[in-house]
Amino acid sequence: QVQLVESGGGLVQAGESLRLSCTPSGSIYSIGPMGWHRQAPGKQREFLAAITADGIRNYADSVKGRFTISRDNTNAKNPVYLQIDSLKPEDTAVYYCHAAEYLRDLHYWGQGTQVTVSS
Repeated sequence: QVQLVESGGGLVQAGESLRLSCTPSGSIYSIGPMGWHRQAPGKQREFLAAITADGIRNYADSVKGRFTISRDNTNAKNPVYLQIDSLKPEDTAVYYCHAAEYLRDLHYWGQGTQVTVSS
């Protein structure tokens, strides 16, 4: 089992930056790719970015250039970060961390962290 805890959300003004963190615990050795999604009020959850254990990144076209995903493999807990620059009001959403296991078709989600961008 894997548990994911996000942090770093909050209320910010348009144009500012935020860095979200996701710290896994439990069976960390089993984790393969990790990523971030978000869900705005009244909308479906959408994929933002993902990163493999080897550092290969993948982004949704809508966030390329403003969002950067990274993974700290020097940290035993292997946290994942999402840097968001030039925040816009439409970035307001709950941001969720996601992890998938290497060998089994198991997926895990964090509880989410709220990001609110004021204009």
